[in-house]
Amino acid sequence: MLKNIKYIDLFAGIGGFHQAMSSFGAECVFASEWDKDCQETYEANYGIRPYGDITQIEADEIPSHDIICAGFPCQAFSISGKQKGFEDTRGTLFFDVIRIASYHKPKILILENVKNFEKHDGGNTLQVVKESLDKLGYNIFYKILNASYFGVPQKRERIFIVAFRNDLQIKKFSFPSSFGSATSLSEFLLPYSKVKEFIINREDIQLKQKVEIKRDMFGNYPQKPIRVGIVNKGGQGERIYSPLGHAITLSAYGGGVGAKTGLYMIDGVIRRLAPRECMRISGFPEDFILHSNRNVSYRQFGNSVVVNVLKALLEEIQKVYNTPETSSGYFYWFDSS
Repeated sequence: MLKNIKYIDLFAGIGGFHQAMSSFGAECVFASEWDKDCQETYEANYGIRPYGDITQIEADEIPSHDIICAGFPCQAFSISGKQKGFEDTRGTLFFDVIRIASYHKPKILILENVKNFEKHDGGNTLQVVKESLDKLGYNIFYKILNASYFGVPQKRERIFIVAFRNDLQIKKFSFPSSFGSATSLSEFLLPYSKVKEFIINREDIQLKQKVEIKRDMFGNYPQKPIRVGIVNKGGQGERIYSPLGHAITLSAYGGGVGAKTGLYMIDGVIRRLAPRECMRISGFPEDFILHSNRNVSYRQFGNSVVVNVLKALLEEIQKVYNTPETSSGYFYWFDSS
């Protein structure tokens, strides 16, 4: 458990970090998110109204904290975007994380971004992040993790960066490789009666004559999307997948008839996923309150971090922090002094 731990949730979205941190008992003392719809969803679920534009908030106005959580905007580094990186205004928001960390000197930073962040600009973008954190006195570790191996059926690869303050003397850290049992999308679907509005009826649907789906030695279906057909020319948002595999990466801005969720052949019909199904494959609990606007919900889950991956990551952070060298013999996760 995270005893007496305080954290701040920057670029908070709908609270993926909040879900994971609160499940360990940590306290959110500050949240920032400039999207009004996300602010509304965040407040509805956690009782906290995130502050707006972080660039307009002084570091000394933010409460002291032990951890910074920040899934800073990824559009500037995404393959589907223009990949301008730090030349893009959204990319420079990383330096607001640095500004706040420089003032408060939290023990740990947990950052998340798209997979392409690692190789963006030939690795120079990641190097800027590493050097910035190193100058502040942090030891940095990073790895790309795929949500498919963490108990949810969504292929979502993201880079996670964990930075420990040097005085904690944490020089080795192992990222989780998996967490939770193997899954298939079929286990997360709503009953037919609740998804009729998401069915796609078109004359240009083309299904493969035969798709062989093999189970592994444990009886599990492949932990990846399995394509079974296309609509139109099979471009983005026009590919059809089997529910026995995993969903494709949820997208906030994708186009095509299967925009944002992809298309799936389920119970003999072709359809998109419902917002609540997107919620499930992102690791959010059943009592999570969705935004009233369906398209807003799609965008929110398309931008969200997967909760299961964060929980697995926190388990590993807890292990390394609780070694005798860093805990002085006490089994409390972080001394918040």
